[in-house]
Amino acid sequence: METLTELLVFWQAQAGKLGEQTLQHIGLTAASLLLAVVLGVPLGLLLTRRPRWAPAILGVAGALQTVPSIALLGFLIPLLGIGPKPAIFALFLYSLLPIIRNTLTGVQGVSPAVVEAARGLGLTDGQILRRVELPLALPVLFAGIRTATVINVGVATLAAYVAAGGLGEFIFGGIALNNPAMILAGALPAAGLALAFDAALAGLQRLSTRRLVQVGAALLVLLPLLGGLYLLPRATGKLLAGFSPEFVGRADGLPGLKSAYHLRRLPSVVLAPALVYEAARHQDVDLIDGYSTDGRIRAYDLRVLRDDRRVFPPYYAAPVVRPAVLAAYPELAPVLAQLAGQISDSVMTNLNYRADYLHQEPRAIAEAFLRRRGLWRAARPLAPGAPVVRLGSKIFAEQYILLEMYAALIRGNTGLAVETKTGLGGTTICFEALRTGAIDMYPEYTGTGLQVLLQPSPAVLDSLGGRPPAVLQYVRQQFRRRYGLEWLAPLGFNNTYALLMRQRQARQLGIVSISQLSTYLSK
Repeated sequence: METLTELLVFWQAQAGKLGEQTLQHIGLTAASLLLAVVLGVPLGLLLTRRPRWAPAILGVAGALQTVPSIALLGFLIPLLGIGPKPAIFALFLYSLLPIIRNTLTGVQGVSPAVVEAARGLGLTDGQILRRVELPLALPVLFAGIRTATVINVGVATLAAYVAAGGLGEFIFGGIALNNPAMILAGALPAAGLALAFDAALAGLQRLSTRRLVQVGAALLVLLPLLGGLYLLPRATGKLLAGFSPEFVGRADGLPGLKSAYHLRRLPSVVLAPALVYEAARHQDVDLIDGYSTDGRIRAYDLRVLRDDRRVFPPYYAAPVVRPAVLAAYPELAPVLAQLAGQISDSVMTNLNYRADYLHQEPRAIAEAFLRRRGLWRAARPLAPGAPVVRLGSKIFAEQYILLEMYAALIRGNTGLAVETKTGLGGTTICFEALRTGAIDMYPEYTGTGLQVLLQPSPAVLDSLGGRPPAVLQYVRQQFRRRYGLEWLAPLGFNNTYALLMRQRQARQLGIVSISQLSTYLSK
């Protein structure tokens, strides 16, 4: 009941955005479906006259449909950039199989006797196809379009990951923030659209053949108009920003920046966290969120805008552990403490550079670092039934590297087995996994623990003053009191949130700080 109330409040507060995302979702679906019908139906008709080609073409269309949606979008981004193009093209590919197959099946299902009778009346092959086979095959053909439409409505939610909009923005934002109401705010309208399209097309299938032909012709006119919903005027500004879902929703992210710096006239799109840097690199967006120790800052020649009003608190990395695990295995705490103070900002940036830009494996990066520090030990043989320590991480390279470091230290210095659970998503997902016992430890950041998980009052934040020791002490005390979790000693580096621009563009505009960005936008 509480979630339902939160959902209704969210819908009311975001009514304008919900309407915009719904129109975008319809536009994506309609545009991709139009392309699939224009290509798929003629291709299916061609296969009725060239049946030897059918296995190969249907096989290719079927193989395309088995490719995971996220993988396909990731493959298309270097070719088509971000925005609606890769999303529409991916949805188009997913629509082809049911339309081609049902067109072929529908025509092949026409009775041979009917075809022979038409040929006996003197009709040519083309006339038989247009006047006899195609009208009789329309119900089956429409069933394929119906299937493709429902598939597209569901898959179109992933378009939000490539800045194509749609109802997926609410869904992925809710996942990143562990906000059930926000997830439902996008999932329920998407499900409603799928049911509405399915019911409408099911009604069309029950029409007579003549009426079905007339409606089909009308739909071919209507689909481009629906696809054109994506071309409706949108907010414009001097710069375009691309932000990850978590940054958009976190108090220490975009909301905090807008409040402190009065950022206005900054249109933005939502991007998958893994894509924001690529979008800046390829000049699809001008401003992105990131982390100050990310290796791609150096690799892509980006500038970190100075947070001159100190909106972002210190984000010192430290392991957060369940005390029950430390009590059960006393040898664990000294092993985890070996990394305390060992990693500076520059060192972590270099490690991230090797993962993000040189594409080295996190395990190899972690092993090389431990060897240089004299901390590397070969994994000890495990006794049968050895107890298991479960380590978790968020979904970016730095967390993978830290996880591999801790896993190697535990394997080399204890008799404990290690199970790693990488890519658990955003902060709240990792935290809930730790709090509920699904994992025993994960690397967290003091600023994230403060702003996202504890969410203290403004008076408390002011009293801390952004001082790293004060923030760590407060976070450590509150986690013990509220959640029964323990923060160990920090690793040494401060991976704070950052706003990033391309160096060349920032120099041209004379922007060094976020205050200067705000001034430029408001001119």
